[in-house]
Amino acid sequence: MDNLTLHINTLAEHLLQQGSARQIVAITGAPASGKTTLAAELARRLNAQRRSAVVVPMDGFHLDNAILEAEGLIQRKGAPETFDADGFIRLVHALRAGKDVYAPKFDRTRDISVAGAVKVSADVQFIIVEGNYLMFDEEPWRELVPLWDMSARLEVPMPELRARLIHRWLSLSYSSAVATRRAEGNDIPNAQRVMDRALPCDFTFDGQPKPNTTQ
Repeated sequence: MDNLTLHINTLAEHLLQQGSARQIVAITGAPASGKTTLAAELARRLNAQRRSAVVVPMDGFHLDNAILEAEGLIQRKGAPETFDADGFIRLVHALRAGKDVYAPKFDRTRDISVAGAVKVSADVQFIIVEGNYLMFDEEPWRELVPLWDMSARLEVPMPELRARLIHRWLSLSYSSAVATRRAEGNDIPNAQRVMDRALPCDFTFDGQPKPNTTQ
C-alpha cells in the first residue's frame, strides 16, 4: 500500500467517526508537497462513502498580478504576503456558519484567480481546505488555527521539493533554465518559510512516495 492510500485511510477513518456534524479539515505543507492530490483523493473517498465532501483551495486568494506589480511583490508571488489572507479568513468563518458559500479557485495555466469557481453547499459535511499557510506561525494566518476541526501536514525533504518545483514549471513549457530560476528564486524560499514557521498539526505525514520493495 502506498503512502497516499495510507494517509487517506487514516484521515477518512478519523473523519467518519465524527458523526454528522460539519467538519472543516486543513491539509497543509510546503509547495509541491502533495496537498492538492491528498485533498482531492480524501474528498473522493468520503463521497464514495456517501458522505458529502468538497475541496476548497487557499490558492484562490492569490492577489492579482496587477496588484502585485504595483506593490513590488510580483517576484515573490506565492509568499504569504501575496495572498488576501484576511479575505481567506473571512471565507473560513463563512464556511463554519453553514450557509451556501462560493469560493475562488486559482487557474495555474492562466496565472489568475477565478471568482466563484467552487460552490460549498450548506449541506456539505466535509470541507477540505488545502494550502501552504493553513497552520502557519505568522499573523494573520495564526487566526486560522482554531477554525479547523482537524489538520494534517505533508512533510517532504527539501531536495525532493526542489525537484518537484522545477518539474512544475517544466510542465508549463518553460525551459530548464527558466524553470530552475523560478523555483530557486521564489518557490524554494517560500517552501523553506512554510517549513520554518510550521505549527503542530493533528496528523503529520511523509509526503514522499513509498519505495517499491517488491522483487
